[in-house]
Amino acid sequence: MNKQVTEPNEWQARTKKNTFKLGMWTLAWVITSAIAAFAPRFIWDFDTLLTVIGVLVNVCVGFGMIFANKRYLQGLDEMQQKIQSEAMALSLGVGLVLGLGYELLEDIKLIGFEPEISHLVIVMCITYGIGIIKGGAKYR
Repeated sequence: MNKQVTEPNEWQARTKKNTFKLGMWTLAWVITSAIAAFAPRFIWDFDTLLTVIGVLVNVCVGFGMIFANKRYLQGLDEMQQKIQSEAMALSLGVGLVLGLGYELLEDIKLIGFEPEISHLVIVMCITYGIGIIKGGAKYR
């Protein structure tokens, strides 16, 4: 579907445009996440309909972010795609293994608190960042 890019300036312009769009979708998703998380308590006093609408809007914007990320990745060169792919695979694997282990610790009562998804998100983000750095160094 993507036409072959022959000019470096055209590729750079497209990458910059895709990066900007991904950034805007990500910002919109973060904002709608904050609204869905905090507005029921601080703005509309736990109104169920407004809360459901807020979560649905957040999910829809999240899918927009996913599609923007897909376009961004498709626009990268092969080396950058490989770095991204390896970092994402590492992050997914670590997230899955550690997330399930974390949940098991709570299930068998070795930790006295309920695991939070935010902890898993932080671990996955750190792992992804490490994967990007290692991939950049590996293919340099």
